[in-house]
Amino acid sequence: MSESGHSQPGLCGQGRRRRRRRDRDPGPPGQNLSGPSRDRDYVPRERRDGSEEPTPLLQKTPIILSKPPGERVSCKPSAPASGAPSLEKPIMLIKTRDEGGKPGNTTDVAPSVSGAGSAKLEREGQRPTQPVYQIQNRGMGSAASGGAVDPVIGQTKLLPPDKMKHSIKLVDDQMNWCDSAMEYLRDQTDMLVVGVIGLQGTGKSTIMSLLSANSPEEDQRAYVFRAQAQEIKERAGNQSSGIDFYITQERVIFLDTQPILSPSILDHLINNDRKLPPEYNLPHTYVEMQSLQITAFLFTVCHVVIVIQDWFTDINLYRFLQTAEMLKPSTPSASHDSTGSSGSDDASEYYPHIVFLQNKARREEFCPRTLKKMHMATDKLMAHSHLKYKGTLSMLDCNIFPGLNRDYLETEVNFFLLPMMENDGEDALTRAGSGPPLFSLLPGYRGHPSFSSLVSKFRSQILAMSRSQLSHTILTEKNWFHYAARIWDGVKKSSALSEYSRLLS
Repeated sequence: MSESGHSQPGLCGQGRRRRRRRDRDPGPPGQNLSGPSRDRDYVPRERRDGSEEPTPLLQKTPIILSKPPGERVSCKPSAPASGAPSLEKPIMLIKTRDEGGKPGNTTDVAPSVSGAGSAKLEREGQRPTQPVYQIQNRGMGSAASGGAVDPVIGQTKLLPPDKMKHSIKLVDDQMNWCDSAMEYLRDQTDMLVVGVIGLQGTGKSTIMSLLSANSPEEDQRAYVFRAQAQEIKERAGNQSSGIDFYITQERVIFLDTQPILSPSILDHLINNDRKLPPEYNLPHTYVEMQSLQITAFLFTVCHVVIVIQDWFTDINLYRFLQTAEMLKPSTPSASHDSTGSSGSDDASEYYPHIVFLQNKARREEFCPRTLKKMHMATDKLMAHSHLKYKGTLSMLDCNIFPGLNRDYLETEVNFFLLPMMENDGEDALTRAGSGPPLFSLLPGYRGHPSFSSLVSKFRSQILAMSRSQLSHTILTEKNWFHYAARIWDGVKKSSALSEYSRLLS
């Protein structure tokens, strides 16, 4: 009875239960970690009214993963004087979800612990590894989808950008835009776009291959931009058609174009009775308009445009450049309006760097006096142009003329000289054939550095040019591709080009 006079059913009466203390033997070490009665099979008891007693909820036994016994330190530290066991620092293991479920579901089984009793086999989880990062690359083929995984460490290697083996079409021979170059581009803004124009047979594809991925010692058949074969040279044909695209792993985009004002393209149109677009009446008008479209397109989407010629100089080439500059599409504003630019908007218009390359130069053209005259003539012909034709490239900075000061060229333009490519046969002809035997083994006087060293100096200056914004917004490589497609579509539908073609007709 309690102090209040009521009975407590838990202590007396029919509801009282007798508790019997049982001597429970402790299990082997490591088997029972949460108390002496946890690993005992629970049998539900029947009540007197016939119903079963509800089963209590059992708490899950925590599992502690430790190192295998073989990797544990054999020499244990001495116990302290107080007799308390020394505790080691626990090792926290984090498992990924794809390894499946519970911490105990692992495949590595540790050897059994020697001692009294039958100890359970310990299971060890996979050791923690460094975070795995994977970059999704388009157009990588099976290398990106397979994911080169190291089976021991379990890390996916970061794949570099896919290296192009040869150029692909950006604009085909029918002057249609191609989308195959999109898979090689990335979402980053550090890029340089270099284009080239020139007459037929001046060496455009060869120079672009040497600037991008090849060296003069390699076979020309392995160049990324196909050069003219001997058969094509014999029948005065052109090798390139449309616009070819190539991007290096340094994120430099090279655009090789078909020859401007090409007689072979005109001959192909006349002899094959190719149907002209309705807005062009004569074949030569169509060829000239194609050349102006390509040049105006390069003036809009390139940081650097290289003008290659193999003799100095053709005044019609400079007239052609000024006409293409006049027909150049205006730079789209921030609101994407493509309205025409007036004279007050010239400051906001974009104009690329233009470089004049004299290919197949002779020894006399490397004379300082001749070089000065060529600079002065080019400066007078381009005096009224908005193109950046001076101040960004100099032969005097390449140590080609070590005796000349920088003030020697008063009006220095972006002008560079490249001699003929050397081969073993021509090099043997330049050797001094007459004279003492000692001097006959020496190479003849060339008057300029070697072709390989000049190409290397020219390449370093081209890649070091400033990379200004092509539009009023910063463009990534993929954004540049869409921007160039829009500019090409606008150039083909330009009313200024249509009006100019009517004047030519």
